[in-house]
Amino acid sequence: MKKMLALILAGILAAVTLTGCMSGEAAEGEKVYRIGIAQPVDHPSLNEIRDSIEAELVELGLEDKVELSFHNANGDMNMLQSIMQNLVGEDIDMIVPIATPTAQAAKAATADIPIVFSAVSNPVEAGLVEKLSETNGNITGVSDTIPVEDIMKLSHVLTPEVKTYGLIYNSSEINSVTGIEKAKAYCEENGLDYREGTITSTSELHQVVSSLVGEVDAFFTPDDNMVATAMPTYVKLATDAGIPIYVGADSLVKDGGLATVGIDYTLLGRQTGRMIARIINGETIAENPVEQIAEYSNMINMDTAEALNIEVTEDIENDFVLIYK
Repeated sequence: MKKMLALILAGILAAVTLTGCMSGEAAEGEKVYRIGIAQPVDHPSLNEIRDSIEAELVELGLEDKVELSFHNANGDMNMLQSIMQNLVGEDIDMIVPIATPTAQAAKAATADIPIVFSAVSNPVEAGLVEKLSETNGNITGVSDTIPVEDIMKLSHVLTPEVKTYGLIYNSSEINSVTGIEKAKAYCEENGLDYREGTITSTSELHQVVSSLVGEVDAFFTPDDNMVATAMPTYVKLATDAGIPIYVGADSLVKDGGLATVGIDYTLLGRQTGRMIARIINGETIAENPVEQIAEYSNMINMDTAEALNIEVTEDIENDFVLIYK
């Protein structure tokens, strides 16, 4: 019984907080900034952002000036509210939420503690800021809006026979909904068809993707956190059916998506870290309006291309990062 109780308590703790922090001893009399970094789920792309933020702060020489704590809701969106309430109760100096739902939870929890978000595709539509060019409140950050039109154009280069797209996404993620709206607009402007496949949980993905096999020539998914956690299922179904998946992030290509002109999460985390550093060093939120990700990454998964019998020309190889297992 005691062993079972210990396991239950350990599981609860893991759902709330990732173990580990970065802290140092500041010079005598110098303030140490306590920063809580939170994410909605454990996934390589979000972990990469978190790790890159920490790496950038170290590279900028701030390891003795900050104390980082890491928090993970493990897919439980209600847990995000508890995480934020705990951080506010601990009188943390800054909150760094990764992804849209985490940033929304942070904003709802405090109007006083500085918030620097990362990986929020549409901060205005998400209700975080009124406009990108001006931050009058306590929140700013780095947006990762994806170049949907460029991804769709890339699909014509790699798979010019595609006429109908299957749009797979979580209808509860504003970042995904916005990306899908752009994809639909592109299809309508270019005489292409599409079928929508929405999910509200990862358990629905198998059925939704299967229902579109035979009706679409390619799939498209933006930077969707829920789909990202179920990529093995998605990739297997699509590859077995000979259907390519175009995605909105480099991590989804690494997980088996065919290609993207999308987000490099290491670069995104580094850029977020630099903004955090400026604020730690005395700049205000108002002096740091929302930034767009500075660089995109062009990637093709060569193993997926081979599995789908898609020829990747030398010109493409020269312009893209080639991913292998």
